[in-house]
Amino acid sequence: MDSLQDPCNLESSGDARRDRILDPGTFSSSSNTGYRLFDRQRTIHQIIGGGKAADVILWKQRHVSCGIIIVATVAWLLFEYSGLSFLSICSDVFLILIVYQFLRANYAAFVNKQVRPLPELELSEELVNSAAASFRVKINHMLLMAHDITLGKDFRLFFKVVACLWLLSVIGGLFSFFTLAYIGTIVSITIPALYSRYDEHVDRYAGFLHQKFSKHYRTVDENVISRLPRSLSKDKDT
Repeated sequence: MDSLQDPCNLESSGDARRDRILDPGTFSSSSNTGYRLFDRQRTIHQIIGGGKAADVILWKQRHVSCGIIIVATVAWLLFEYSGLSFLSICSDVFLILIVYQFLRANYAAFVNKQVRPLPELELSEELVNSAAASFRVKINHMLLMAHDITLGKDFRLFFKVVACLWLLSVIGGLFSFFTLAYIGTIVSITIPALYSRYDEHVDRYAGFLHQKFSKHYRTVDENVISRLPRSLSKDKDT
C-alpha cells in the first residue's frame, strides 16, 4: 500500500519536471546567473533619471500616465485621419488654448473671482547648459563614428550603421512619421513599466537568448569577419 502513489502527485511532479525542461534557465550555464539586460547595474527608476518623469513612465502616477496615452492617441488620430497638416493642427490647438485662457481671465475679473495663477515657464541656465553639454558629447561621438566609417577603419561599425539605416528605411516606408512617433510614445510609457515589474523573468530569458546569439556571432566572426582583408576589418592588435 505504501508503494502506491497518488495519481495527482504523479501528474504534478511530471508538470514540474516538464517546466524545468522548458525553462531556458536550465540550459544556460552558471555564467549567465545574475545576467541583466543591457548590463545594467542600477534600477530602472535610476536609469530613467528618477524624479517625476520616471514616476510617470513607471506608472507610479497612473492618472498622468493614462493621460499621456489618451492625449497621444487623440493627437495621432487627428494627424492621421483629419487630413490637416501638422502646422494647421498645432496652430488651431494653441489658438483654442490662448482664447480660452484669455476669456477665462477676463470672466474671473468681471465676477471678482481670483484665478489660479499659471506656473511660470522658464528654462534655467543650468538646464540649458546641461542639455547642451550632453548634446555636444553625442554629436561628437556620431562625428567620430562617421569619420572612422568614411576612412574605412572599422568595417564592423560600417556594417552595423548600414544595417540600422536600411532597417530605418524599411520601417519608414511602412509607417508615417506620426505613426512612428505614436508607437514610440506608447512603447516608452509601457515597456519600462512592464520590464520593471517582470525584470527577473525578462533577464532570465534575455540571458538565454544572449548566450545563443553570442555563440552564433562567434561562428560568423571566425568564418566571415576574421577572413576579411585587413584594410576592411578592424586591426585587432591596436
